[in-house]
Amino acid sequence: MQFKDLSKLLSQFAMVGQLGLSLLMPLLLCMFACYLLCTKLSVGAWVYIPGFILGLGGSMTTAYKVYLSVIRREEKKKRVRDPKEVYFNKHI
Repeated sequence: MQFKDLSKLLSQFAMVGQLGLSLLMPLLLCMFACYLLCTKLSVGAWVYIPGFILGLGGSMTTAYKVYLSVIRREEKKKRVRDPKEVYFNKHI
């Protein structure tokens, strides 16, 4: 296996790990905030329902942003410049 292939494989594993954390952390943070509200302020257990919904919304938002960044990076890699095309710095 070449170094380039190994680098690409490790990069893909890192993106999967980042996506997993992006899905999990907002939900866990909202659940922890609900736990603190219930224990410190003696709020009812009903707080977990909106906290869970807000955590899922945060998870989906961050996952969507990670998805967009991956798509944007792949589109940059696929773009191939035409040698005949005129660019800002190349007029002739």
